[in-house]
Amino acid sequence: MLLVLSPALAQVQLQGTVGSAENPLSYANVAIEGSSEGTYTDDEGKFLLETTLTGEQKLVISAVGYRTQTKVIDLNNITNKTLNLGSISLIEDALGLEEVVVTGTMKETFVSSSPVKIDVVTSRYLEQTIAPTNIVEGISLVNGVQEVVACGVCFTNSISINGLPGPYTAILMDGTPMYGNLASVYGLNGIPTQIIDRFEVIKGPSSTLYGSEAVAGVINIITKDPARQPLLSVDLMGTSHLESFGNIALAPQIGSWSGYVGLNYAYINDFDDDNQDGFGDNINLDRISLFTKWSHQREDRKKTTISAKYFYEDRRNGVAAYLKDRAYRTLRGSNEIYGESIFTNRLELFGTYELPTSSYFKLDYSFSHHQQDSYYGSDFYQADQTIGFTNFIWNPATESHDIVVGATARYQSYDDNTIATEAAANGEVENQPDHQFIPGVFVQDEWDITKRFTVLAGSRLDFYENHGAIFSPRLNAKYKPGEWTTFRANLGTGFRLVNLFTEDHAFVTGQRMVEILEDLQPERSYNAAVNLNHVYTLGNSQGMLDVDVFYTYFTNKIIPDYDTPGKILYANTDGFAITKGVGVSVNHQFQFPLSFNIGVNFQDVTETEPNNEGVNKTRSVEFASRWSSVSTASYHWKKPDITFAYTLRMTGPMALPEVFDLDKDGQPMLTSRPVESTMFSFHNLQITKQFSPAFQLYGGVQNLFNYRQEISPLVGFNDPNAVPGFSSYFDTSYAFSPLHGREVYLGFRWNLAR
Repeated sequence: MLLVLSPALAQVQLQGTVGSAENPLSYANVAIEGSSEGTYTDDEGKFLLETTLTGEQKLVISAVGYRTQTKVIDLNNITNKTLNLGSISLIEDALGLEEVVVTGTMKETFVSSSPVKIDVVTSRYLEQTIAPTNIVEGISLVNGVQEVVACGVCFTNSISINGLPGPYTAILMDGTPMYGNLASVYGLNGIPTQIIDRFEVIKGPSSTLYGSEAVAGVINIITKDPARQPLLSVDLMGTSHLESFGNIALAPQIGSWSGYVGLNYAYINDFDDDNQDGFGDNINLDRISLFTKWSHQREDRKKTTISAKYFYEDRRNGVAAYLKDRAYRTLRGSNEIYGESIFTNRLELFGTYELPTSSYFKLDYSFSHHQQDSYYGSDFYQADQTIGFTNFIWNPATESHDIVVGATARYQSYDDNTIATEAAANGEVENQPDHQFIPGVFVQDEWDITKRFTVLAGSRLDFYENHGAIFSPRLNAKYKPGEWTTFRANLGTGFRLVNLFTEDHAFVTGQRMVEILEDLQPERSYNAAVNLNHVYTLGNSQGMLDVDVFYTYFTNKIIPDYDTPGKILYANTDGFAITKGVGVSVNHQFQFPLSFNIGVNFQDVTETEPNNEGVNKTRSVEFASRWSSVSTASYHWKKPDITFAYTLRMTGPMALPEVFDLDKDGQPMLTSRPVESTMFSFHNLQITKQFSPAFQLYGGVQNLFNYRQEISPLVGFNDPNAVPGFSSYFDTSYAFSPLHGREVYLGFRWNLAR
């Protein structure tokens, strides 16, 4: 079946086939530049485009992961009104320079053209490398970005950029902020790779465009285009730990609407206790995610999309008796058998509508409701967060300036059963949910001063009821001294409002007492970064060198202090905090089908505060590794169509909280556990066999050398004077590396063409 988008009065038919090497490329985009006329290739790579245009035109052929090709065609005097363009071969873009990105400037541009440094990871790369089941697993392929585990029982995780905690990163879906403080704890696991076309990562403050939370950076998840998906797709995988993961999706075409409807599930129900602390070494869960996206093929080629996602997760872990035969269902809240059980329900709605005007106007919108019902031992924590967001963007056309003007409105409501939403009224304590309406405006101007030098300046103004107006400027510059060398510089600011009860898991797990020492003020950050990108050739092969240098200075930084035994202390720093470092990556593609990527990130994350004598004291921030590295290598054996992929992730030493194990009498020992971790590494190997364009088999080994954190992430679990988990010394905060041992996995992908 050929996909055709044509005006009513077609005069000329353009036809041909798009492929790469010896394989056809399905769903490649074929369009006439500067017009509203275009189409996609079918499953055999063929296309048919009808046009009423005449004269000389430029035909642009593009596909994700391949270099864009432009052909000049003459539409006058076409015999039989048919122009056969034959076979068009696209070259694989191994370096990613021709990926289309939108995150840095809120408009489409190529990676190589963007004045903002952006890392891009495509779904195709994810599938061929590590077969992740959600975004948190996949993001670890970006240098300087890591998964951080916050609890040694329920294994809640978040995404850290350059050593900063997860809530400092703004998570977007199709360019729209979706994940508030509460969702950053558990909601990210509900983003399956099934729906991802690619994700784009910006490191460094981006509050000018995206507001609060965009302090460490931005991760923009671009969902799949329904019009480019097969009619039916299935991806099922099982592991040696008795885990099961699956994706099933349908892509119907109803009139001028293209749809995508998908179901994702995850099942883990296996108790392992290799470190013999009495608690499970891995989370057990049942997870379901439903996703749908619809796009309208309008005659004016303007964009209209609407997407919805529902996510449910039943997450639990604890001692064996808590998990056996799903006993947790009746033991939730027990003060005799310890376990942690978290039920999460989340609903999302988001989309884009481009107005049918000559000038470019676009409306992005989103709505989300997140509900958490959880028990941490006998402690009950229930929370609800609702966020509504609209972003109205105007991109006026000018000759020398590319201007983006926007107005945003954000409403968010948060309620829970803790003191965070309690207030005194009439002599009594009452529940008072937090409601905020946050209007904002922003403007940016991208100015190509010369062909080699581009400047992008922007500013944003948000108004908060409790904190007043907050101004956030930024300045980016790009300089190309040559065709293959690019320098980028960034100066920016960030701000963030903190809700400790939703962000810091230590509030609701373990037995540490929490003390908030003052009224917490918004955190502010000031960032400077430079980037060098150079494409080189080595014989008949090519590669890319990328170097980042970054420095961020924080005021009002809020960092939990674990140094007082049995307590966590919170306050804005009277001094300052700094994160600084250097990231280097090399991406090389040989002429034969071997490619590799090596990335290393060195960072120093510290806070400095005056002591009682007024002398500044500097200490490393816990769980921010001093260095990290991610490397991948891929080889494609052409004749049997088999791809071998190897991934190595290394994490350097990091500061750890000071915790004390118990002696045989249940008293803290005089000497603490190590307050600094040792280096550890994580190796993956995957083999993918392509049997046909429709069927693929893949399998591999995660954690090839069976690394586990040598010491339990829990403290006080062995108190002889208390039931395990209910000791006053019980603490879950010593989790810094994986407990999940070696795992073999096997899966298949099958697609049914339209």
